[in-house]
Amino acid sequence: MNHPAGGYKKIFETVEELSEPVPATVTGRIPSFLKGSLLRLGPGLFEVGDEPFYHLFDGQALMHKFDFKNGQVTYFNKYVKTDAYVRAITEKRVVITEFGTFAYPDPCKNIFSRFFTYFKGVEVTDNCLVNVYPIGEDYYAVTETNYITKVNTDTLDTLKKVDLCNYVNINGVTAHPHIERDGTVFNIGNCMGKGASLAYNVVRIPPTQKGWACNYFVFVETPVKINLLKFLSAWSIRGSNYMDCFESNEVLGTLFHIARKDIGGGQGEYIDHKFRAAPINLFHHINTYEDNGFIVADVCTWKGFEFVYNYLWLANLRSNWEEVKKAAMMAPQPEVRRYVIPLDIHREEQGKNLICLPYTTATAVMRTDGTIWLEPEVLFSGPRQAFEFPQINYEKHGGKNYSYAYALGLNHFIPDRIIKLNVKTKETWVWQEPDSYPSEPLFVQTPDGVDEDDGMYSIVLYS
Repeated sequence: MNHPAGGYKKIFETVEELSEPVPATVTGRIPSFLKGSLLRLGPGLFEVGDEPFYHLFDGQALMHKFDFKNGQVTYFNKYVKTDAYVRAITEKRVVITEFGTFAYPDPCKNIFSRFFTYFKGVEVTDNCLVNVYPIGEDYYAVTETNYITKVNTDTLDTLKKVDLCNYVNINGVTAHPHIERDGTVFNIGNCMGKGASLAYNVVRIPPTQKGWACNYFVFVETPVKINLLKFLSAWSIRGSNYMDCFESNEVLGTLFHIARKDIGGGQGEYIDHKFRAAPINLFHHINTYEDNGFIVADVCTWKGFEFVYNYLWLANLRSNWEEVKKAAMMAPQPEVRRYVIPLDIHREEQGKNLICLPYTTATAVMRTDGTIWLEPEVLFSGPRQAFEFPQINYEKHGGKNYSYAYALGLNHFIPDRIIKLNVKTKETWVWQEPDSYPSEPLFVQTPDGVDEDDGMYSIVLYS
């Protein structure tokens, strides 16, 4: 579907806060089993005073809440009152540097004060615009820095800013943790290692009860890196933003790290095999499971080493449709890929495909240097048609063999469809309407559902 009228531009406009619930107009019928609340989070404020934000991941965090009861729906929203938001609103300018927007020193300060502001160094943003998830009985709005923000899910009031550095040795963690059935939260972060190198940390937040768990962690290291020298000097010397610190290395390729989750006493173990593949960008995993001595990892990828976020500047996304398409054609091609990683490896098997699962064409071949080279099976691919922000029937099939994945379809980076994918047959189903721009789908299981896909999607739609 084409969008010559440019209706998609409205999803990149500032939204006014609606602090009191209002009833929504219901068309059709809401299933009687759908009760409770839906929380969504994303950028809502794209300029402060006369100063714009420049990147999609700069907009200030706006939390939305939909309450479902007796077939009726109410809606309201509030901005998360982070330091970045409150100070920006108070001073009517960008005060804390965001992902792609540099915060200049207060113009009212004299030259010496401004110099010391630069020299003071980085002030990390707490603009938690990416995700909201539970930790125990509490909910936190998060981004990918060391700050998370506790919110009241009844009123959407902001309660407390939490610095994870006070609890674990990390500089930042991802905004999409893995939450197990017993409530255990697993995440991956980074910190400074030996010799000023970058180290990775698996962070575990324990549950209130014990339960099911998978056996392995899979962490994919792509060729997009942070230049630490640039990062450390960005604020104090050069006056840059986070985007300026990323570099893509076309030589490195992609490295898959595997670790056993628990070998006793709560300790894990890194598997010291080098699993390598061609360069990709990867931001979201669909599902990963173990099958007869193999790990099957289904992921949303972008082919090549170039950083996809280079194409998410707001100036690009707000362009006319032909310009949007032209820019997207220069970006990496998106694909859903299945990688299969063997766990039982013998040195004498060099040159052989180590994968013997009958339902996949993915391969893993040991090279003479001991590296295992992974070639994926492509599950979904269309010209500049991305399958992103994936969801599955997480509660019943997370970490297990499964059939269906659901995602937001990006048409040249514009979200204009919902896609259901059968990962076994590669069959797809698409929902799409003119001038309608959905959010990622959330799958809600029918209470008495038997099949994996017995349920419904919950989607926020801009139209």
